[in-house]
Amino acid sequence: MGVVIIDGSTVRSFVNDETHFHKSVEEAFASLDLNNDGVLSRSELRRAFESLRLIETHFGEDVATPEEELTKLHDSIFDKFDCDNSGGVDQKEFMNEMRNILMAIADGLGSSPVQMALEDDKGFLKLAVDLEASKVFA
Repeated sequence: MGVVIIDGSTVRSFVNDETHFHKSVEEAFASLDLNNDGVLSRSELRRAFESLRLIETHFGEDVATPEEELTKLHDSIFDKFDCDNSGGVDQKEFMNEMRNILMAIADGLGSSPVQMALEDDKGFLKLAVDLEASKVFA
């Protein structure tokens, strides 16, 4: 786990840097596409969100969420990513939705720097911070 200082401009800069953002999304997509068919299935995307444990914990404490509620939530997330209703999420759909999510995070952060504890060393927010740091120390 690492602690970083981040604000909305850090995230926006990362998303707007086409080279770094595209590479990061391609790598994330490849790691989620377990059968390497170029499309994320409902189960592959669900597995990715389950690994984040955003729902199963409340301030670090495990909570029990009914399976039916989890299924509804994961289905709604999948439907949001699957823009063309094809039953699978291709890399372009994944990239567009990740862009939307990250820009929403940037808007939420605003211009005031906040301190965040990030568990994932390769998550998009950590990559955004690393990109900004590389520009400062270059």
